[in-house]
Amino acid sequence: MTDRIAFQGEPGAYSHQACFDARPDLEALPCASFEDVIEAVRSGAAQQAMVPVENSTYGRVADIHRLLPESGLHIVDEAFVRVHINVLGVPGATLEDVTEAHSHLVLLPQCGKFLTEHGIKGRVSSDNARAARDVAAWGDKTKAALASELAGDIYDLEVLARHIEDHDRNTTRFLVMAPEADMTRRAERMMTTFVFRVRNIPAALYKAMGGFATNGVNMTKLESYMVDGSFTATQFYSDIEGHPDDANVQLAMEELGYFTDKLKILGTYPVDTSRD
Repeated sequence: MTDRIAFQGEPGAYSHQACFDARPDLEALPCASFEDVIEAVRSGAAQQAMVPVENSTYGRVADIHRLLPESGLHIVDEAFVRVHINVLGVPGATLEDVTEAHSHLVLLPQCGKFLTEHGIKGRVSSDNARAARDVAAWGDKTKAALASELAGDIYDLEVLARHIEDHDRNTTRFLVMAPEADMTRRAERMMTTFVFRVRNIPAALYKAMGGFATNGVNMTKLESYMVDGSFTATQFYSDIEGHPDDANVQLAMEELGYFTDKLKILGTYPVDTSRD
């Protein structure tokens, strides 16, 4: 049986593109929700999951930080995928024919300048790949989808305009998740992701962060989010450069432990150098 990697969305979604680029040897398994993606790996229907966590234009992906700590899965890799937005139309259509462009709510503002210049109205769809499927089904030259070229290939649409996004560095960071952690791998640069909650004492976060500074550990991300529906229960999500077995990381994590009442490592994995 072919190993599979689960992603959220329909065939042709950007998460599908990430699977295609980063795990070309695995069969991509589309899932309706992020919860379904996680369950697919838990149940064995897929061996890995491709999960988007943040985009350089619109920030972090909602719900992911909440789901990952309780998923039971571990981060084994990261992948940065350049998000190229294309105008996809039915065969025979031209850009001048298009009056409506359908895509996900998040994607439409990322190419607002192009749509305005060409007098095209943006229409919200539940998913960019779903928009491509719908456009193919409608067969209307005035309607187009904003999606990946992969979606165009899948739904037999033509690329009427390529790479129309407003920002030429629009990139999404994905995490590859698996049932088991792999702490044995080593690369020139390693990344470790973890979540923690600080104790309810004055300046706890400030003191917790001190260990990373004094031990020379580079923290590349620190984000807070509420948990359990409470304004007072705050959890932090963090990325640091290094491996938990590194002496300086051990010292920093030990100091962090003094000021936290919860600390969980989500994964250790090689840095994707395309992030630089």
